[in-house]
Amino acid sequence: MSNSEWTASEELVPDDGRAVAASAGGDLSRLHDVPIELSVEIGRTVMTLGQALRLGPGSIVELRRLAGEPVDLLAGGKPIAHGEVVVVDEEFALRITAMIPAVGATAPDEADAAGAPAPGALPAAGDGAA
Repeated sequence: MSNSEWTASEELVPDDGRAVAASAGGDLSRLHDVPIELSVEIGRTVMTLGQALRLGPGSIVELRRLAGEPVDLLAGGKPIAHGEVVVVDEEFALRITAMIPAVGATAPDEADAAGAPAPGALPAAGDGAA
């Protein structure tokens, strides 16, 4: 590698475009103790600055998510799973119901010959899954 500015694509993405692990052997164990912030997003909304400035105690902010709809688990601001909020020993917790596949990630057995989704894959809209 030259003394020019380093880019991730130079070392982490081979010519075929597949992302590779942090080391040549694919061992991520060195990263197991790295802290990452997880958060749960129950919904979002968009409002004008004027509307936000009028918020105060007792204000109600409607969120773009239906009641009972799964909430999102975020890692570093990116959604990684869906789940449902539960109470454990008087504290809120999240029961994960589905993992969100990484963009562009493909599982080795993503679908069988009959076209069934891979285990853990999210159901497609309108397939009757609840």
